Amino acid sequence: MKFFSKESSGFTLIELLVVIAIIGILSSVVLASLNSAREKSRDARRIGDVKQLQLALEMYYDSNSSYPNALTDLVSTYIPVIPLDPSSNNSYLYATGPTDYVILADLETNHSALDSDVDDMVNGLDCMGDGTIYCVKP
Repeated sequence: MKFFSKESSGFTLIELLVVIAIIGILSSVVLASLNSAREKSRDARRIGDVKQLQLALEMYYDSNSSYPNALTDLVSTYIPVIPLDPSSNNSYLYATGPTDYVILADLETNHSALDSDVDDMVNGLDCMGDGTIYCVKP
């Protein structure tokens, strides 16, 4: 009587399914980390954009003794283009008063820059929001 012997080498279906499951779990962990890094990256860009706008506004003020009515007044002389929000491609909110201004950006994470921003009503813009509103003024 001849017993069954395994002459061909290879992987069983169970072994292949286990490997595929492990790869799936590892890839989901990596993608979750990547999304968090993307949110932080977009927030860093928003904060950098607001700082760039602040600098352009102060240069405008030095030249004209007032702040512009719209951010588009800064283009070509003080800033090459108006920066846009990386998620929505909308302009940052801007409001001006007789002697001051406020720029508002909505962050995705609880960034450390939120500790030093404005947290009240400024020129008609609510800078308190849900805790991730980044507002700056001179």
